[in-house]
This record gives sequence, C-alpha cells and structure tokens, in this order.
Amino acid sequence: MRRAARTDRNHKEIVKGLRQTGCTVLDLSAVGNGCPDIMVGRAGYNWLFEIKDGEKPKSARQLTMMEKAFFATWRGNVQVVNSLDEAIKAVNETIKMKDIL
Repeated sequence: MRRAARTDRNHKEIVKGLRQTGCTVLDLSAVGNGCPDIMVGRAGYNWLFEIKDGEKPKSARQLTMMEKAFFATWRGNVQVVNSLDEAIKAVNETIKMKDIL
C-alpha cells in the first residue's frame, strides 16, 4: 500500500494564488511515481509544476530519483517552482511569448 503523499508547506498557497490569477489548477500530488505536484492551465497553455519549499535549504529541495526520472522522460513542459511568484512568472512568460510570436 502506498503511503499518503506529502505536500510542501507552500503547496496550498501556490495553488490558491494561481487560481486567483485566473489559472485552473489540478492537484496531482497524490499520483506519485515522480509525477509533478500540479497541472496549471491558462490562455490555452498547460504547465506541470513540481513545488518545492523555497524557504528550505537547497539540499532539502532536491528532486527525488522518481522526480528526476519523470523530468528526464517527459516530452512536455515541466519545471520546479519554489514560490507563488516563480509560478506566476513562469505562466506569464509563456503567455508573453505567445504575444511576441
């Protein structure tokens, strides 16, 4: 039996903040197997974010072996975010690129 997934301290804050900016957010933290914590949608784009607690030392924010394997094999956009600001910045940068192209 798989144990319950633990989420980082800032998980709920990031999910709530993204929703307040107009994003849809699907919590994937219970999926396991290295799957990122959340899937975010906005303006026709999707992002997979692995949430890490930016207040912890860098050594405590390392990807697990399963997360590393997921990142290495996923053929779409997946990234680590350490704060709500980082998550919003990632979303906004992609949307801005759409306007440039």
